[in-house]
Amino acid sequence: MLNEVEPAGLPERHHGPTRPDDSAPPTLLHRMGGVAGFVHSTVPVIVFVTADAFLPLPVAVGVAVATGLALFIIRLLRGERPLSAVGSLLGVAVAAGIVAWTGSARDFFVIGIWASLAGFVVTFGSLLARRPLTGVIWNVLHGGGHAWRADRAVRVAHDLATLAASAVFGSRFVVQQWLYLSDSTGGLGVARIVMGTPLTVLAALVVVWSFRRSTGRLIRAGADD
Repeated sequence: MLNEVEPAGLPERHHGPTRPDDSAPPTLLHRMGGVAGFVHSTVPVIVFVTADAFLPLPVAVGVAVATGLALFIIRLLRGERPLSAVGSLLGVAVAAGIVAWTGSARDFFVIGIWASLAGFVVTFGSLLARRPLTGVIWNVLHGGGHAWRADRAVRVAHDLATLAASAVFGSRFVVQQWLYLSDSTGGLGVARIVMGTPLTVLAALVVVWSFRRSTGRLIRAGADD
């Protein structure tokens, strides 16, 4: 019996149902928690700032914690990872605890302000050391054995990506610290939302580009040789 041969010039015939490419990476929005992730990070802030404008501070703190707890339960019911849901709730709880301890509404944002400063110091310091942080992370994720700093195009890509992250952290700290010193709780809430997920997405786009450029030049190009 003759073997069946596909006609030349025709696309390869697929047997069985067509499936999507399992190797396709998730979208950037999905990696950052999707639309739900943005909502979960902003709702407690909006609730706290609004409640603080009309209610006594202890009540506003309680409302914010209750909101965080409700979102935590909703996320668990939706099947999200418990660790991620606990992290969001813990952040709200710690911020509320600081406010209850100091008696100042603006301290609801103090953790985020100093976290931004720490992020700026780490990312900008890695640039000064000529070891941009995104390049170090990419190399670790890919086995740690790539001479990525020897490839000028890859090094420049990671310089830009780390600089973008550093700019986000630095701008957050400068703006929010100024609002903190001005005792503008409402302004801090607006800055937290505007400079939160939107700026993170922009910086993440540059980071994703640098990762893909590194993979294309150091892994795929090597495999093709």
